Amino acid sequence: MDIKLFDSELKVMCVLWSEGDTTAKHISDVLKEEIGWNMNTTYTLIKRCIKKGAIARSEPNFMCHALIPKEEVQEAETDELIDKIYDGSVDKLFAALLGRKKLSAEQIRKLRQIVDDLE
Repeated sequence: MDIKLFDSELKVMCVLWSEGDTTAKHISDVLKEEIGWNMNTTYTLIKRCIKKGAIARSEPNFMCHALIPKEEVQEAETDELIDKIYDGSVDKLFAALLGRKKLSAEQIRKLRQIVDDLE
């Protein structure tokens, strides 16, 4: 993915991914409720996302449409995290995640299934 989104821009994208195509006003209303942002802040971030090619705007009513899928952004962000924090080592990330908390038998079973499916 060639588009780099900052955390604030990702909040705008998350609204679009969860709600689907919607108006800028609706995005603003959601983020005001969730984060306390004012309308100008949200509109500025929407415009940045449009400029970056992450959102398409259409009329009437300043309709917004996500141009990049959530999964693509998740993959890019995960790759960046692995490279930046874990020296490109997926196994180090995996070990760090597993060491953080006690996993249930069901969670362990699901993780084993994911690994088995990779082989």
